[in-house]
Amino acid sequence: MKLTFLGTGTSFGVPMVGCSCGVCTSKDSRDRRSRHGLMIETAGGRLLVDTPPELRLQLVRAGVDSIDGVFLSHTHADHVHGIDDLRIFSLRSGRPLPTWVAAEFADELVARFSYIWGPDARPGDDTVVPELDLNGFADREPIRVAGQDLTPIGFPHGWYTSYGFRAGDLGVVIDGKRMPEDAIPLLRGVRVLVINALWYGDPHPSHFNVEEAVEASRSVDAEVTYLTHLSHKVGHADLEARLPDGIQPAYDGLTVEL
Repeated sequence: MKLTFLGTGTSFGVPMVGCSCGVCTSKDSRDRRSRHGLMIETAGGRLLVDTPPELRLQLVRAGVDSIDGVFLSHTHADHVHGIDDLRIFSLRSGRPLPTWVAAEFADELVARFSYIWGPDARPGDDTVVPELDLNGFADREPIRVAGQDLTPIGFPHGWYTSYGFRAGDLGVVIDGKRMPEDAIPLLRGVRVLVINALWYGDPHPSHFNVEEAVEASRSVDAEVTYLTHLSHKVGHADLEARLPDGIQPAYDGLTVEL
């Protein structure tokens, strides 16, 4: 299994518009963070996790020419508003791209992107829209996407729910504030854990801070943990120096072999 971090930033991205802080003006390329995106490759196919606004740029940079399935963690804008960039894949393959989202979010997604799934989704042969085969999943019920077996896991995300998953030796907690007690056995012993962490210190109502993410990692005995969804309040080099062994910051373009 190969893991590629397409984007590792918060909903604002880094650099943040109009900000001149040390991280936003950093010369370290690892401090330039586009919105969250992840790609998982196995012999069975290539799975895209989320479709952020910078998706086209992320895919071009990573040299991606095909996708076999998509997992959407939730419907916040920074995780789905690049969905139109999927149209190149259905256009080239000539078939719909399997796309999975929690069943509770399906109606909202269809309404927001009615030009994809609504009655006027294909107004004419001269218009190309993504052809996406939308499937709903339920919390803790295994699914198979792009040749991979996943167990979706819901995490509290403020008043919302964001879905991560376990896929073999990989655990993913994309957005979340707390590690539910009954999720710990599902993630225990993963070789690699990917988890969101905004910054050090001040608690956030819907995301882990760094300290909380480290504690969550330890609760599942992850072998190696990568922090993502990072804000402009933490620089890569500083994080790398301060984090305990086995925990490190991810950056856009990082690849990890499991």
